[in-house]
Amino acid sequence: MIIDWKRVMGLLLPLLFLVLAAQAQILKPATWSHDVSAQEVKVGEEVELIFNAKIIPEWYLYSSDFDPDLGPIVTAFTFQKHPSYALVGKIKPVNPKKKYDNTWGGEYTYFTKTGQFRQRIKVLQPTLVVKGSYEYQVCSEVNGQCIPGEGDFNFTQIKVLPGAAPAATPAPGTGTTNNGNTPTPGAPASEANTNVPGTATAAPASTNTALTSDTSLLSPDAPVTAFPQAEDSARANSADPLLTQIAETTAAVENGSEQESLGAFFLLAFMFGLSALLTPCVFPMIPMTVSFFTNSSTTRRQAVFKALVYGFSIIAIYTLIGVVFARIFGASEINYYLSTHWLPNVLFFIVFMVFGMSFLGMFEITLPHSLVNKIDAQADKGGFYGVFFMAFTLAVVSFSCTGPIVGTVLIASAGGEILKPIVGMFGFSLAFALPFTLFAVFPNLLNSLPKSGGWLNSVKVVLGFLELALALKFLSIADQVYHWGILDREVYLALWIVIFSLLGLYLLGKLKLSHDSDFPYLSVPRLMLAMVTFSFVVYLVPGMVGAPLKALSGYLPPQATHDFDLAAMLRKDGSTQNETCETPKFAEFLHLPHGLIGYFNLEQAKRCAAEQNKPIFLDFTGHGCVNCREMEANVWSDPQVLKRLRENYVIVALYVDDKTELPQSEWVTSTHDGKVKNTIGKKNADYQITKFNVNAQPYYVLMDENENSLVTPIAYEKDVQKFIQFLDAGVAAYKAKQTQAQ
Repeated sequence: MIIDWKRVMGLLLPLLFLVLAAQAQILKPATWSHDVSAQEVKVGEEVELIFNAKIIPEWYLYSSDFDPDLGPIVTAFTFQKHPSYALVGKIKPVNPKKKYDNTWGGEYTYFTKTGQFRQRIKVLQPTLVVKGSYEYQVCSEVNGQCIPGEGDFNFTQIKVLPGAAPAATPAPGTGTTNNGNTPTPGAPASEANTNVPGTATAAPASTNTALTSDTSLLSPDAPVTAFPQAEDSARANSADPLLTQIAETTAAVENGSEQESLGAFFLLAFMFGLSALLTPCVFPMIPMTVSFFTNSSTTRRQAVFKALVYGFSIIAIYTLIGVVFARIFGASEINYYLSTHWLPNVLFFIVFMVFGMSFLGMFEITLPHSLVNKIDAQADKGGFYGVFFMAFTLAVVSFSCTGPIVGTVLIASAGGEILKPIVGMFGFSLAFALPFTLFAVFPNLLNSLPKSGGWLNSVKVVLGFLELALALKFLSIADQVYHWGILDREVYLALWIVIFSLLGLYLLGKLKLSHDSDFPYLSVPRLMLAMVTFSFVVYLVPGMVGAPLKALSGYLPPQATHDFDLAAMLRKDGSTQNETCETPKFAEFLHLPHGLIGYFNLEQAKRCAAEQNKPIFLDFTGHGCVNCREMEANVWSDPQVLKRLRENYVIVALYVDDKTELPQSEWVTSTHDGKVKNTIGKKNADYQITKFNVNAQPYYVLMDENENSLVTPIAYEKDVQKFIQFLDAGVAAYKAKQTQAQ
């Protein structure tokens, strides 16, 4: 028998290409491995676990250290409970990049090419067992796809040597998801974190350690080299932990990851310092203090030198406050506690309300007179010792005006970053000390200062209104995390509209408060400020009926909390949509955009499609899929697209990243990886992989009630006309199939 090999190859090659093409759709943009800082440790010692991610070009991995409620899936590590170890502090991403995203309305952190996370543990028993899992999300910068992923880890390379008995230690490691977020009452496991006070900082990673790759979905790959700056800062382990953390943050600044945010915060604090100068407690003290230096010094040179000492003393006092605040509130173990827990946010809300009412003239915040008198007595001793205490006296005497402003700067910096409160207080004190020093060096400039008067109290009142507006942000954070429902988007906007309207009326002289002076006419600067204020109010008003107000998205509650979204109603374009055939499962927490009606369970959608004789529009999506939101905002919102979705299809949205646990009767064992899928997201993601051999979102499939695809599915397609053609082709294919069946 003669075999025609050319003919055989002609038949096999196309088949081979089809197989390869099908396999290529399971994308693996990130591969994971893990390492340890030391392979040999003793009981009672600490060791650092190192998680490395290698990311292919044009993809990025979300980090673990941004607000988990922002939208994208933060990388989270779950450690199984075992008495042989205790977690020390939170998981630390090493030098992630930062970016502000208009779609999410906030700043997130991410990695490209390589990523690294570190977690310190304390060894408590000779038999060490450290196992767990991780979840993450990667997205493409080119094709707009996002892929959630998960994997397991098991650190078997650590050898525990016989040695010292364990000292007093924190509670043993527990099964917790350690993504840097503190657990809150009733919070899901993905938001939990075991944090232990008094932790040391990162230890240097060994460079010759064998790496073990642990992942269920991704292939093992080469390890990622540890960042050298992390090793440098770790060598300060024996030093003060505060100084070590400063060294780590400084290394991040040198690499550009913190520079932008710290620079912006410095400028903000500097502006706060300038505003503090324009308060009734401070402004009149400028000429009084400068006169003291010029009259008490025998020579001009001595007066200038004392003025410089005075200015540097002011900066030193306020910067010292920042250092103390950094030590107390900058520790890693309470970083996310301050940002997400209800207690500190409600306390900050109350503090800001008190500050605001004080500035409006309801009462004054003052320090005890005995303390003021003692410090003032020290200032009378003269010399450079007296100059320092004169600066201290200024800080104390002006506290009723500067206290709320200083508090605002410090609260704004209370996010766990060691340098931020220090930088904030340095910026504030620099602006605060600058005029005292300049006018002392150049006393003739005093003649150019405006006279004290009612305008100083007006500045104070304006700051009071701003404090009231800012207070709502803290209450809103607690309200969103705990779903209290007391400060939804329209309530928040209504309060802001009232506050800034009253501020505008005050600037126009239509509203008068205590301590205000009468003014015969309206000055041009005051009129301009009133115009800006009312313009801001006009910008806010459309938000009451659903306008997105993108410029304020980082400060406002989510759009989903808006009860009366008129903008979404108007986008219906008069088209109609049939009611659902049965009550959609999970509709209490999953939603479709633009007022669309549909399902979040495929079986329900299939039954409804058979009943209504319509094809199914299957949307593989995710809470953290930014490109899914872009498709919904830019393509789905088109009137022609909405009309087709409403009238021609049964819509079903399958969220691949939702962590809601299903009843045990609905769990499935994957034929892809053999794992049990017990949540909505894992079950939907597994269905996408096993049915369509695709694991990226967004992904749109048009099918009939028997799950037969009608046309070739599409992914990220921002061309509205192509998307309309896609929908029309699905309807045509469905009708043709029905005609053939008849």
